[in-house]
Amino acid sequence: MADNANLEVLSTRTGFNSAVRHIKKTVEIGGEAGNLGDIIYEMDDEEFAGKAGLLLRMLLVDKLGYKTASANLSTTVDDLSVLAKEFGKWSGVDLVAAYYHPELGLLIANPKSAEELSGFGELRKRELLVVYAGLQGKETDDNCQKAADLAVKLFEGSKVTVPAAFTKGKFTVKKVSKPDKEMDAAPVKAKAAKAKPDAKKAAAPAKKAAAEQQVKAPAGPSKMTPRYAVVVQNELFHNGNVEAWKRIIASYKAKHPTLEVFIYYECERILDINSLFKWGKVKHGSAIEFAIAGNEIQDVAKLQRYLAQGASHMFEAFLRGPVSTVLKLF
Repeated sequence: MADNANLEVLSTRTGFNSAVRHIKKTVEIGGEAGNLGDIIYEMDDEEFAGKAGLLLRMLLVDKLGYKTASANLSTTVDDLSVLAKEFGKWSGVDLVAAYYHPELGLLIANPKSAEELSGFGELRKRELLVVYAGLQGKETDDNCQKAADLAVKLFEGSKVTVPAAFTKGKFTVKKVSKPDKEMDAAPVKAKAAKAKPDAKKAAAPAKKAAAEQQVKAPAGPSKMTPRYAVVVQNELFHNGNVEAWKRIIASYKAKHPTLEVFIYYECERILDINSLFKWGKVKHGSAIEFAIAGNEIQDVAKLQRYLAQGASHMFEAFLRGPVSTVLKLF
């Protein structure tokens, strides 16, 4: 029964096809040499990035014998560039970091790359971080376990003494880049040239659909901005302020449907903005924070400006018109 439960995903066409795609991608990655974080980053595949956690044990631990260390972080870390610079000196060992982001899910990166590590955003206290250390196929040694342990301590802000062996080896920082997501127009033009006159008209809708698909194509794993504070200028953050914020965020989502806005108060995520409407809770001078997640993040400053107005006595400017109307603010 346990085996049948594990294979239940294969009982539907959708599940079977998804499994086949994952297996093909896993075999492809397993045959490549290099840091797993770099490989996933360069693939820039949003669908596969969500399943990349399945590779951590299978490829890194079971196949390559990487050593691991983990911790629920004891402190919040916001300056990751300093860590990337330090890890970049560890050429004697290969490192992969996995961080369980509370909103974005599992994020994987080569901690030696400042560009990849910046995708973690802010490492938050009590969230899980796992570091894998190995030699990309060669037999691991005690230094790999020590490297994983020291890496976690560095993430937590501790000062450590780095053994000289960590800085001597071939695992240097590789320059990574994402693939060009734009569709190649050359094949389309070539086919159009060979098409008959009436066939060209028939190809027009398909070309238009391809262009629309190009615009909507995902740009890889999501990123998240830091949290931005909005100070409440009204005497109390009352129902009018709440409704103003809801309409401002709805306008932002209408303009940027692929982006997500997260609201925080007193370091906790607010799932329902209405919960902020509690007399005596959110007062003048209190700070409500927001962050945006997605790809190609835009209009952050404008959103912050509108939210600040919505948290003041000038909130009524956002309540004009029918309730079902989406404001055109962006």
